[in-house]
Amino acid sequence: MDVRAYLDSTYLKTNQQANLSEAENVLVAKSFIEEAIREHFKLIMIRPDRVALAKKMIQEAQSNVLVGTVIDFSKGQSDLATKLAEAQQAIVDGADDLDFVCNYEAFKRGEIALVKEEILKGTQMGLAHKKTVKWIIEVAALNNGQIIQLSALIKNVVMQNFKEEQYAAVFVKSSTGFYVTPNNEPNGATVETIKIMLENASPLPVKAAGGVRNYADAVEMIQLGVQRIGTSGAKAIVDGANTQNGY
Repeated sequence: MDVRAYLDSTYLKTNQQANLSEAENVLVAKSFIEEAIREHFKLIMIRPDRVALAKKMIQEAQSNVLVGTVIDFSKGQSDLATKLAEAQQAIVDGADDLDFVCNYEAFKRGEIALVKEEILKGTQMGLAHKKTVKWIIEVAALNNGQIIQLSALIKNVVMQNFKEEQYAAVFVKSSTGFYVTPNNEPNGATVETIKIMLENASPLPVKAAGGVRNYADAVEMIQLGVQRIGTSGAKAIVDGANTQNGY
């Protein structure tokens, strides 16, 4: 199986997280973009301030690689106006996919109206500009019951407010890759969490992010039913190696 069409090759480290200068980190970002173009991955997932750079490089290469970015990353706790302003700028800069971090902590506190409002407004903005929208629920911060409930909540907001032909453009996504878990427990997609998401998000598509370490993992996720895989080790996965990256 050629898994390239499922892979969102991902580089989201800030200068501080990478322990690099701005110039050095731009070079790393460029190397990920160049690799995505060369390997014909589905998408390059990059921080918002790198979207315009990625779009320019892809257009110059006459490539079909999509550009994705993250909104309200990595905790998802900004107010709605901040989320929407960041998404609007990403659209202006040329992003094709908008991966919003859902305010999962508000959801856990029972602030359901707040969460529904951000899902509705963020999805409306993305779809109005013909973008793909993904909602990151951060499975490592939730128990299985909460994964069921939040996946279903997103599904219900979409089904109640958008047309059936738009469902394919709104994903439920597992993880940011930046959530710190106790005792080094997995912070990304697992087979168990992805099965729960698929059962409760359908007919919305699901993206498995983090936790996919090799080609066999990728194939397993695809066979389960995921339509995208987020990984910082896309090349290693395609080459049949184990990725050593944390996401």
